Amino acid sequence: MQSYTIGQAARLLGVSPDTARRWADAGRVATHRDESGRRLIDGRDLAAFSVELAKGAGGEEDTSPHTSVRNAFPGIVTAIKLGDVAAQVEIQAGPHRLVSLLTREAVEELGLEVGMEATARVKSTNVHIDRA
Repeated sequence: MQSYTIGQAARLLGVSPDTARRWADAGRVATHRDESGRRLIDGRDLAAFSVELAKGAGGEEDTSPHTSVRNAFPGIVTAIKLGDVAAQVEIQAGPHRLVSLLTREAVEELGLEVGMEATARVKSTNVHIDRA
């Protein structure tokens, strides 16, 4: 079975190694030591813990998204058009009107509503929406 160091687990969970270490110290995720004394987390335990965190059981770290998309346009949602499967979201970011096509499920998971803050992230020809 695959095992992960505290640093690897932290990277996969999107937190600092210090946070992952504190969680391990507190018993939130089980660890064991390898022959050289490093603390490791079994892959199955890490997978279960990541699901627990995603359901809102964690949250000590900054909840801002980790992304490689650098062109961010913070603004306000001005329109949402929902179809059966797809959706169209419009954001006014200063003088810029940005429109993104995404799944209806994504809009619902983000809890997007007209009037709320959101950030449009543009990479190449794609526009990503982050809830503020």
